[in-house]
Amino acid sequence: MDFDCIYKSYYLDVYHFLCGLSSNKEIAEDMTQETFTKALTAINSYDGRKDIRAWLFTIARNTYFTYCKREKIYVEWEPPTEQVDIQTEFIDNLINKEQVEKIHIFLKNMKDPYKIVFELRIHGELSFEKIGRILGKSSGWARVTYYRAKMKILEYMEAENNE
Repeated sequence: MDFDCIYKSYYLDVYHFLCGLSSNKEIAEDMTQETFTKALTAINSYDGRKDIRAWLFTIARNTYFTYCKREKIYVEWEPPTEQVDIQTEFIDNLINKEQVEKIHIFLKNMKDPYKIVFELRIHGELSFEKIGRILGKSSGWARVTYYRAKMKILEYMEAENNE
């Protein structure tokens, strides 16, 4: 397995995932580098049963939580239970930059597991099955959690538009 190829193929996916978790580009960059360092060290233990991206996201998530623990950053975490489908219509309804910015701010403050599932689905472009595996839950749990996150965003946007 050519690690250089893995790094080039998945660097941005891991980085975007960590940006979503941390909401901080510098931390995401550091954690991405640390994730790939750990992955390189553990590449011989990768058995191929998991998708490589799911394996990297698991390392990234654990690396980030270790960082938060070390830095005494409180992260509210409730492991997800189901996976959700991404719908292009939902993204197509994001009409302008102002709405995108409002949604970004809302997402930044969204509670887990909704935030993580939504980030994995949108930024990671992962299937519900893969999201469920990463988070130790079923694909159905990920699907429902994604749907609920999407509903929270839509409710927020409706409330914003009514103001």
